[in-house]
Amino acid sequence: MRAAVIDRHGPPQCITLRELPVPTPGPDEVLVRVAFGSVNHVDTFVRSGAWRTPLAFPFVVGRDAVGTVVEAGDAAAAEFRAGDEVWTSSLGYDGRDGALAELVRVPRARLYRCPAGLPASELVALAHPASTAWLALFRHGHLRAGMRVLVVGGGGNVGWSAVHLAVAAGAVVVTTCGTDDAFDLDRAGATPVDRAARLDRSTLGGAVDLVVDTAGRNDLEAYLDVLAPGGRVVLLAGMATRASFPVGALYLNAATVTGFAISQASVEDLALAARHVVDAVERTGLRPRRLSSVPLELVADAHARLERGEVRGKVVVAVAAHHPPAPRTTPIEGARAVPT
Repeated sequence: MRAAVIDRHGPPQCITLRELPVPTPGPDEVLVRVAFGSVNHVDTFVRSGAWRTPLAFPFVVGRDAVGTVVEAGDAAAAEFRAGDEVWTSSLGYDGRDGALAELVRVPRARLYRCPAGLPASELVALAHPASTAWLALFRHGHLRAGMRVLVVGGGGNVGWSAVHLAVAAGAVVVTTCGTDDAFDLDRAGATPVDRAARLDRSTLGGAVDLVVDTAGRNDLEAYLDVLAPGGRVVLLAGMATRASFPVGALYLNAATVTGFAISQASVEDLALAARHVVDAVERTGLRPRRLSSVPLELVADAHARLERGEVRGKVVVAVAAHHPPAPRTTPIEGARAVPT
């Protein structure tokens, strides 16, 4: 089978396309024929070694996959059968080989059924961002109906999902964005604020109960200033940033600042997020906003463009030879990168 593989940590050019043996599923694993995968920022961190996680070389890169069950191990056979359409968003780290191969084995607890009516290329584009957004908002942000939420970076992949999920939950959503994103975010039910504007209560229309920073801005001074008493800040991007931390504003306001990485999420939390992502797709019409596609042969190029800041939106990978690339919905060459 063909797979996108690295033999060491390093630059995008380390990724090569090669033939590997077909993996054999264990008793509680499922063998999946992959139709589409994706490229995430975290995949570049794993490949480069910027984020260290247990892996064995040669290592298949990629985290997300949508495809069809080929075979299920004995313990997984009651839940999955050959021909089932399935997805996963947690391969490619913590000792598990990645998703960008024609055939992958997936632990049963990390595999979910596809929602009806959503193309595989769109589902794989949502898998990582929407799961991240749900966990940030609900598991770590304790979001409830009626709360006022600031989503920093609503035009990005995670931010776009966070806006939809928060609005669907009955929250009042304000989001920072560029001018070219404002119209779509307004239609999604959020109040857009120019990302260059000063973040204060006047700009946001009052205090907020929750700040979710999906863009890596990490302006803790501004966030704690606009936070209502007992409010929460969830940080999940901007690995290299260094923030000024106003300790007095934190404890005098009984505020909480939480760091969150989906790579640390439990199997149970990932499954819970997956159910809510499927619900959002079916109930609210959540869809990826910008989508472009590359074949498996160009995964290294996609990593390089992502690191150079030339990708806006989501890059999906057409893995199976019989699957043509997903239609491109917006140009990505030369576009500004939006952190996910």
